[in-house]
Amino acid sequence: MTNPRLYLYDTTLRDGQQTQGVQFSTAEKKQITQALDDLGIDYIEGGWPGANPTDSAFFDEAPKTRATMTAFGMTKRAGRSAENDDVLAAVMNADTPAVCLVGKAHDYHVTAALGITLDENLENIRASVAHIVAQGREALYDAEHFFDGYKANPTYALSACRAALEAGARWVVLCDTNGGAMPSEVHRIVAEVIAAGIPGDRLGIHTHNDTENAVACSLAAVEAGARQVQGTLNGLGERCGNANLTSLIPTLLLKEPYASQLDIGVSRDALAGLTKLSRMLDDILNRVPTKQSPYVGASAFAHKAGLHASAILKDPSTYEHIEPALVGNARIIPMSNQAGQSNLRKRLQDAGLQVEKGDPALARILERIKEREAEGYSYDTAQASFEMLARAELGQAPDFFEVKRYKVTVERRKNKYNRMISLSEAVVVIKVDGEKRLSVSESMDETGNDRGPVNALAKALAKDLGRYSSIINDMRLVDFKVRITQGGTEAVTRVIIDSEDGKGRRWSTVGVSANIIDASFDALLDAMRWKLIRDTGDTA
Repeated sequence: MTNPRLYLYDTTLRDGQQTQGVQFSTAEKKQITQALDDLGIDYIEGGWPGANPTDSAFFDEAPKTRATMTAFGMTKRAGRSAENDDVLAAVMNADTPAVCLVGKAHDYHVTAALGITLDENLENIRASVAHIVAQGREALYDAEHFFDGYKANPTYALSACRAALEAGARWVVLCDTNGGAMPSEVHRIVAEVIAAGIPGDRLGIHTHNDTENAVACSLAAVEAGARQVQGTLNGLGERCGNANLTSLIPTLLLKEPYASQLDIGVSRDALAGLTKLSRMLDDILNRVPTKQSPYVGASAFAHKAGLHASAILKDPSTYEHIEPALVGNARIIPMSNQAGQSNLRKRLQDAGLQVEKGDPALARILERIKEREAEGYSYDTAQASFEMLARAELGQAPDFFEVKRYKVTVERRKNKYNRMISLSEAVVVIKVDGEKRLSVSESMDETGNDRGPVNALAKALAKDLGRYSSIINDMRLVDFKVRITQGGTEAVTRVIIDSEDGKGRRWSTVGVSANIIDASFDALLDAMRWKLIRDTGDTA
């Protein structure tokens, strides 16, 4: 006997695009669509055809998917037939297998916002859904403001849902549009809707995160019997966002009672790519991933306290609710001057460094960490720099190259269009395999914008590393953080750089100096040397 099926509906490309500052290109929408399909999402809502050129272009070019591609729109307007409503026609012209139409389920919004009668709204829902079904498409009715509407007038809210269902809608999606519902009332109301005759296997849930309860409300609806869950990757969405699928999916697949009672389309193998998918979206948006995101955040499985690290060595389940690898993440034992030898040995082990308990090198490494942190360094998040420090003490930090000198200049001048621009240039002299090499790079990008002196340094440093250049080519800087650790004329600057490569690895390094360029350069050197060790296997 198989378990009931729970369907996953992603609206990242439509509702997620309502996030302030987010605007996907057509190419980005196609990239995200492919990743969602590979994950195992059942429905992918591609956007609102006709609402903007990007969405219209996407449906013209949308890749073929196993998932049901869905176009979003609204019910027909009063005074028009469904066949003659141009807004509805644009949605239908996208020619998707499924169409989701939003319509009012709250009596106040019908009369105050739309300015029509309650019966006219029900007819708009009924006629629009029937029009979709008559053309052989799967119809979904997005019951806007449902929970607020149900609390104000349950009879009418249910009538709106029944109108869609009776017209042939496959799904009636109950929306907490304002994001103010609590999990307990969502559970109660969904249960009452099912008891009123609307089957749970025809109900979906769509929640917003205005009270930080979107995931909890979605799970409450599922427990009450809803069998479709809507959400977005990384919780994108207007205001405070939507239910976060990167939290919901692993919870549904790994946690009870969901894991043993429901089936979803995401496999355990596909789940292992979740962290990479989450970070891919952040890369597209040029955002820094939230370190403390559940399941996929860089700190989701970080253990700083010495007591915790000691227990983790014996049994990871003592302080972890799941194995990190299940979602494609990794365990981290941060290092700081509060660390004990249990933390240190575990972190060394994770870096592939085997040091026996009681080895004098452990005390040297801890002492060095304390000295460096007194100078302003922080190894709490800069794991790669910690590893390089430890390797130096253990004699396992090879000199791949030697920097003889470098120079950075920043010039402010007028270009040929008489516009003032900045131009950063870096010169680096490096010794590789006994040969000196001079590299010069500018930070100007292809659009004519200056990316700054640190970018120029990174490009110059990587430009001519001899036999190591091909290894460094896929490395890029994804975040750059600066903090002044002391004030006044003796200010010390701490720079933390996050790097990423083509294999999806992400690592952090730290540099400290009174000069921000020097601090940045130190962090860059650590980042490059860490990658060279990983990719060459050279530790001598």
